[in-house]
Amino acid sequence: MEKFNHNNNDYEDNETKSLKDYLLLIRNNLFPFLLITTVCIAAGVYYAINSIDIYESETVLKISKPQGNILEAPLTPDIMDLGMDRFIANEIEIIKSYTNRERVAEAIVDSFAVSKNRDKFYLVVNHEVSVKEVVKSIPELVKLLDNKVTVEQKRGLDIIDITAQSPSPYEAALIANSYAQQYRNLNLEVNRNQLTFVKNFLNKQKIEKQKELDAAEDSLRNFQEKGGIIALDEQATALIDQLSQFEAKMNAARIDYMASSNILRQYKDELKKQDPRMANYLESLTSETYITALQKQLAELQINKDLALANTNSKIDVTAKIKEYDQKINDLKQKLNEKIEVIKAGIFASSPEEVKELSQKIIEEDVKNSSLNTTIRGLKEIVDGYEKKFNKLPKTSIELARLQRNREFLEKLYSLVENKYQEAVINEQSQPGNVLIVDKGRIPEKPAKPNRVLIILISIILGSGLAFGYVLIRDYFDDTIKTPEDIQRKNINVLAWIPRIEGINTRGKVEFIVANKPKSIPSEAFKALRTRVQFSNVDVESFKTILITSATPQEGKTVVSLNLAGSFAQADKSVLLVDCDLRKPRMHGIFGVNKNPGLVNYLFNQVSLDEILWRSDLLENFSYITSGTIPPNPAEVLQSKAMQNFLDDMRRRFDMIILDSPPIISVTDSEILSRMVDGTILIVSAESTEVEMMKHAVDLMKNEKSPFLGVVLNNFVYKNGYGSYYKYYYYYSHSTNGKGLKPDKIKS
Repeated sequence: MEKFNHNNNDYEDNETKSLKDYLLLIRNNLFPFLLITTVCIAAGVYYAINSIDIYESETVLKISKPQGNILEAPLTPDIMDLGMDRFIANEIEIIKSYTNRERVAEAIVDSFAVSKNRDKFYLVVNHEVSVKEVVKSIPELVKLLDNKVTVEQKRGLDIIDITAQSPSPYEAALIANSYAQQYRNLNLEVNRNQLTFVKNFLNKQKIEKQKELDAAEDSLRNFQEKGGIIALDEQATALIDQLSQFEAKMNAARIDYMASSNILRQYKDELKKQDPRMANYLESLTSETYITALQKQLAELQINKDLALANTNSKIDVTAKIKEYDQKINDLKQKLNEKIEVIKAGIFASSPEEVKELSQKIIEEDVKNSSLNTTIRGLKEIVDGYEKKFNKLPKTSIELARLQRNREFLEKLYSLVENKYQEAVINEQSQPGNVLIVDKGRIPEKPAKPNRVLIILISIILGSGLAFGYVLIRDYFDDTIKTPEDIQRKNINVLAWIPRIEGINTRGKVEFIVANKPKSIPSEAFKALRTRVQFSNVDVESFKTILITSATPQEGKTVVSLNLAGSFAQADKSVLLVDCDLRKPRMHGIFGVNKNPGLVNYLFNQVSLDEILWRSDLLENFSYITSGTIPPNPAEVLQSKAMQNFLDDMRRRFDMIILDSPPIISVTDSEILSRMVDGTILIVSAESTEVEMMKHAVDLMKNEKSPFLGVVLNNFVYKNGYGSYYKYYYYYSHSTNGKGLKPDKIKS
């Protein structure tokens, strides 16, 4: 017999599982696998059946960059729009902003208030109360919309999709369209912001001038009623007309200058926040001497043109002079524009998109502001000149002239302000937004989700996955021995595997299976064990004593000892079974005899051999000895010279001696006996004995005096094994003559 000299590497194995192994693993854990899978599928079906239908409606927007109002040409055409994706991303954040969501919530609440069929609404209704007319608050709706609406850009396009979800198809379309409309309105407000500011400013000025004009007319009328009507001569009337005309133009220019200054200040404040250095740089550029000189010349030419047009002498033809002024004005404007283009080209080359756009507005507005300032100064000089002439009028008519002058000045100024206000209104309304609603959200006919078939399919996959994961985890953390292959993978010899015996837990003679049911599957397994033990040693004559032990209690070593001894007796060998478990003996209980006297009593010379030697009435050639009185020092008793002499004597009397001993890890009794016998067998229990316990027990049994024969796997459920074991036991479940033989029941 080959001796075992294991080291730690002897137990190493490279275990890999095939598909068949995994299928068998599922079969061995079929109940928890089916339970987990069934629960997941049931949950998926329940969720799919009870889920509320969700409808989706989509609105499609096309967004472009603002190009200014239709009355103005863009200063620089866009050749390459590298920042469009960033611009679109910014607009998406505006659409999803709290401000826009708040507007949408208010619009939805208004629609609910005027709707005749309020059953078409779901999200807006407060379901915590029974009254359907109670709606959620605006903050609640704003928060809810953030989860029910998605805003995404179509990749590579200037297209934005707004998708709204709701259990109500009508409400889903309403939300999607409200999002688009409110964002479009907000976009228009932003694009028309400066134009709206100018319009409101001019409207305020128009109202003030209307009041001043009414007061001036009342003053003139009161003067005429009190002092009589005094007529002015033709020269005085012409002077008043010209003076009031230029005064009106000067005040109109001042109004434009005030509006321009406010707009310019806003632009500059915003630029200072983004790029302070750029703001200071623009200040120096727009105040260059060359630009200032051009603006001054333009103002002078415009004033001279106005003076020529104001000439009341019908004998002088000013048409040619007007054309000359127009030509010079156009030339100067062209030079000024060219200079500004050079400045902007140098600034915009390396500026971010936001700074570039804002700088362009500042340059444009600054040039306009400076031109207005120059025009005001030129008109003031003209008004001062006419003022001197006006003061030279006769004293008798000066008061009437002043009143008429004030009335005509305010009348002309009001007319100019009114014209500018109407232009501002037209500019505001004509300012296009950069949002185009391509597709409005339509009321969906079918729900978009839940996809009930997909939910059930996912629940099946998820349930199977979770169940399989549970099986794998359980198998990973389960360190018990299940099949003979688990033992062989540790490079430990497997002598045989014993199937689980039905009714074994009842104890008694039913455990003596080879005697009670000699043709059963377990009996055949014990016969196979007997054969392998016989051939485990070449010197059959000297191979007589076998120690049976286990790693831990309750692994079936006593049953194996009993039936192995019985199988030897069936082979016409005289067999002695000795109960050497002096701590928890069981042999006497199996045969229904007293344990006293027994082995211990014999070792202490209290009784003779004949008094402790029992013969079985079930099998011939089968004898057994019970443990006897339990001593306080079992290890010392088994290690005594008397025990060695006892074994030597039994070798002469019997062909085979089987020693049933206590678990080797629990106590040292088995380790002591293993040095006195011809061979040792370790019993492990399927799905009970841990691998580490088995390896530790094998290490304890290795010695040079007695060989370790191998391991017997007890309580092995062959249907839980792998392939070949089932075929093996299936073969033994039938009689050799071809007739079916009903086997003993095996626990599954």
